[in-house]
Amino acid sequence: MRLRIQYNSPVVLTFALISLGVLGLDVLTNGWTTMHLFCVYRAPLSDPLTYVRMVGHVLGHSGYAHYMGNMMLLLVVGPPLEEKYGSKRLLSCILITALVSGLVQFLFFPGVALLGASGIVFMMIVLSSLAGMRNGAIPLTLILVAVLYLGGEVVTAVTAQDDVSQLTHVVGGLCGGALGFAMSRSH
Repeated sequence: MRLRIQYNSPVVLTFALISLGVLGLDVLTNGWTTMHLFCVYRAPLSDPLTYVRMVGHVLGHSGYAHYMGNMMLLLVVGPPLEEKYGSKRLLSCILITALVSGLVQFLFFPGVALLGASGIVFMMIVLSSLAGMRNGAIPLTLILVAVLYLGGEVVTAVTAQDDVSQLTHVVGGLCGGALGFAMSRSH
């Protein structure tokens, strides 16, 4: 038997590779591409790039450590979700979460830019806690994730003074919950 490398999770792996490419572009352009294409902030609706940034912000990262923090979780949690729900559904979940978190940022935090995949990661964490849902029963894992992970983000949002958008984590988690419940009903 010959061993080979398998591109086993196309959506998750492509997301991680595109994000790495965006990080490389950031270095090559001294931050120009990230600021103008891969972070969301209040900009005129007449600017076509406003719409690109509304979703594309999830591909941008402030540096290698930020990228690695998001991608390690994405690469652990994402492939089983892609296997369970399929590539098209997971891609839809990513795009919906990116758009919702981009809109929240655009509408409610006009003076602050947002970038990174942490909202996507939190969506996947909550979605994975719902993956075993059967017959309308709410999994205890979902309750624990909501209390420990998302509850922790709410507390940190109130108490911390940092550059981390805990609201994006919460929005991502809420998207994961809503999408997970919606997909469980369609099975």
